[in-house]
Amino acid sequence: MASSATPYGFRPLNLIGGQPYVGSTRQIKIASAYGTNIFNGSVVAIVAAGTLEIVTTIGSNASQFPAGTIGVFVGCSYTDPGTSQKTFKQYWPTGTVASDAVGYVVDDPDVLFQAQADGTVAQTALGINAPLAAVQSTSTGSTTTGNSTSALDATVAVTTGIAFRIVDFVDGPDSAVGDSYTDVIVKFNGHSYNNPVGI
Repeated sequence: MASSATPYGFRPLNLIGGQPYVGSTRQIKIASAYGTNIFNGSVVAIVAAGTLEIVTTIGSNASQFPAGTIGVFVGCSYTDPGTSQKTFKQYWPTGTVASDAVGYVVDDPDVLFQAQADGTVAQTALGINAPLAAVQSTSTGSTTTGNSTSALDATVAVTTGIAFRIVDFVDGPDSAVGDSYTDVIVKFNGHSYNNPVGI
């Protein structure tokens, strides 16, 4: 039973319709010295400069995700400025100076993700929308593990403009519908590839 709050961001599971997710990612440039940590499991977007940044809105009607929202960050690589060695990391360390930095992003709009809510989500929430519980920032994750600590808001709504759709629940030895901190499976509602206008 998920009786404690241990959020872990967004973990890719499979595709809509039950097709397997085989680990494919897209490499997107990160601007040298970009000044915010990006953790594994964070929602990211392509900004006007054509580079990758963490999303700093919660994906609600009042605070919608940007048009360039592209998916979930799962690591990065760059030439370490201290050692001059190619480095692969679980997260992007804020302010790293590297002209060859790229983030690895799960960008398929049909991927389903597992996430933990910040409270109880009932069976009646199936098919309803939810935003992030809080704004992602340089501190919404662990620099020890490199993983995100972002959670989904347990307050669901039947309205447009909200970032995620709950499509299922995680049913297992440590998780069930209605747990104190329910683990759910979600899809993106507003994905950049589905935006006909572009970024």
